[in-house]
Formats: sequence, structure tokens, C-alpha cells
Amino acid sequence: MPLADGKYLKPSKETRVLAILDSLATESDLSQYELGRRLKLSGAMINQYLNSLQSERLVEFLPVNGKSFRYVLTPDGDAMRRRMFSDYSSETIRLYSTVKSFIQNRLRGLKPRGVKRLALFGASETCEVVLSALRESDFIVVALLDNDPAKHGRNFHGHVVAHPQVLESLRCDAVVVTSFGKQDEIYEQLKPLCESRGIDIMRF
Repeated sequence: MPLADGKYLKPSKETRVLAILDSLATESDLSQYELGRRLKLSGAMINQYLNSLQSERLVEFLPVNGKSFRYVLTPDGDAMRRRMFSDYSSETIRLYSTVKSFIQNRLRGLKPRGVKRLALFGASETCEVVLSALRESDFIVVALLDNDPAKHGRNFHGHVVAHPQVLESLRCDAVVVTSFGKQDEIYEQLKPLCESRGIDIMRF
């Protein structure tokens, strides 16, 4: 389980413990160095967590030789991992639902303007959430665009990713920027063509 470390969502102590338990459940022969590298934690922090988990009888240290150990989850450790993963999954789903509701509310603002046919710009993870939100609406996705040549022609959740140039001959009412990290940059790229053709641009 990788640790997500962003500006607003930073891993808590519980998230780090879950990541360690989950990694050891998959590979008990990981060294402290390898475990720290994968989870982007310092060696000292990994050592501190492992010692704590050992004292709580959640992880057992099995000697491999005089210098190294295998770190094996005890039955209590595996039960703890499953409980923590269940809680983590529930919180992640609630967060996903919150983002999806936010997107749906923003999209509703397009309806009074008679917007129905949409082109999505940005075949990214956030585009998956937008597509999920649109499945429960009357909007029609007529194209999925992206600047990355490596994505062109590929299937993305039922839509073939196209070059932005197709927008010049596309019949659509609005372009929705689904690449959250580059919204301003993409907006400036789309602005001249969309203004000349009377196509709305929507950013989140």
C-alpha cells in the first residue's frame, strides 16, 4: 500500500502503521532499508515503528543471520492489518463520494446554459471521477482529449483518447478540464479556439 503524501492529505501515524503491516503481509523478507525506501520513510522511523509493533506483539522478528531479520506479522498483527484496512477503505470511499458530489454540483451549473455535449480534457485519475459523476447525468461525452501523445488512441474507461486538434471539427457545447493539476495552463490553451466557436470552458 503506497503512502500518499500531498499538501492536504498527509499520512498519519495510523496510515504509516497500516502501510508497514500491509507491506510485511506481502513480503516478510523486506529489510528495514527496503521498507523505508518503498514507503518513503527514514530508516530511524522504520526502526521505531517496527520496535513498537514488536512490543505490541503485532510483528515478530525472526533472525536470518547475525545481522538481519525477517519481520513476520503475528495473528494479532494480521487481524490488526485487516481492521485498519477496512477503516482506511471506508474513509477513502467517503472522500471519493465527497469529490464526486462536488463535481456533480459544478456540472449542474452548465444545464441552465443549454450545455449537453461535453468534451473532457485530461485523461487522468481525476477524469475517472468526472466520468463516474457524468454517468448519473444527462450530459453526453463526445470526446476525451489529452496533450500526451502516448495516450492518443488508447481506451480510457470506454473512451478513446484523442489529440486536442479534433476539437476544431468537434460539435460540442463545452470543454470540461479534468486535469486538476494543469487547469490554468489548459484553459489558456483552449481559450482562443473555444471563444471563436462559442464553446464554454469549465474548470473545477
